[in-house]
Amino acid sequence: MPLVQERKKGIIEDYRVHEKDTGSPEVQVALLTERINHLSAHLKTHRKDFNTRRGLLVLVGHRSALLKYLKKYDRPRYQKLIERLGIRK
Repeated sequence: MPLVQERKKGIIEDYRVHEKDTGSPEVQVALLTERINHLSAHLKTHRKDFNTRRGLLVLVGHRSALLKYLKKYDRPRYQKLIERLGIRK
């Protein structure tokens, strides 16, 4: 299920780097984290939903790649982001 438009706008406003930012790594990782958390909650009640599990793994892989990019090119932004999102790394 996609994110509700109001929730998505709120996340973008919280994590954007500049006023018209919608695609920076911080915003993308925050949106992916929100979707990952939603799917994780879904899988706790629907344990045999393997299609959703595969989608979740794809999202986790995409988020991981974005975090690796951010870690490689801008370490302070990476540290700040994982602290704000509460991601274990």
